[in-house]
Amino acid sequence: MRTVRHGLAAGSLLAGLLATGPAAAFLNDAEARKAVNDLREKVAAMEEATAKREAEASAAAAAERARFAEELATLRRSLLELNNQIVALRGEIARLGGANETLLKELAESQRRQRDVSQAFDERLKKIEPVKVAIDGREFMVEQEERRGFDDAFAAIRGGDFDRSVQLFTGFLRRYPGSPYADSARFWLANAHYGRRDYRQAIELFRAFVTGAPLHPRAPDALLAVANSQAEMKDGRAARRTIEELLKEYPSSEAAVAGRDRLASLPK
Repeated sequence: MRTVRHGLAAGSLLAGLLATGPAAAFLNDAEARKAVNDLREKVAAMEEATAKREAEASAAAAAERARFAEELATLRRSLLELNNQIVALRGEIARLGGANETLLKELAESQRRQRDVSQAFDERLKKIEPVKVAIDGREFMVEQEERRGFDDAFAAIRGGDFDRSVQLFTGFLRRYPGSPYADSARFWLANAHYGRRDYRQAIELFRAFVTGAPLHPRAPDALLAVANSQAEMKDGRAARRTIEELLKEYPSSEAAVAGRDRLASLPK
């Protein structure tokens, strides 16, 4: 069909050339034959190229069908082999019968015991593995028991049980002297003594805290607490000197702001 169309097209083109009016008068027989031959060669080349493309497409389609048929045959063989294996396995299970059921029960029980042991181990591990905590602007890793010890002592002071807090913080520092909590524990131990109205002990502990950790964010608060303790002991001049020390060492702290307000009520 395409060959016929190309022939008709060539014929139409030739007819057009022969019927071009005055220009046709300049074509002699040789030129006309040459033009016809050129057109025929072009038509033949186009027909050959079209036939080649059609042959290539047909060959590619045949190859694709062959590949698909081969894959389908392979899949069918695999399914057949799998089905044979399933049949054989069912026969084996049927042959084992009660023995197989017993083995399955034992396996299930073994798996259950393994899960129980694994869960118990994970729970014990969670109780002893370190945890990250944050306090007073610092983050660090501590043992879980260590964290519970500090939290219990801190909960006591927050609840107003100063005697218990003193006891717990003292025990904590004795048990964990190098703990990352140690500076914070000393600060709150001093506060617990202040809460008990044991001002002398509070002053001693606050002073020791500032000396040992002058860069701790609670150091300005500790100096203000020293001044408050001295004021409670009716030693206003000592309290004034402490606040002046606070203003000198930590002038930009919130404790310094509160200290300036307190100065007005203290004797010079």
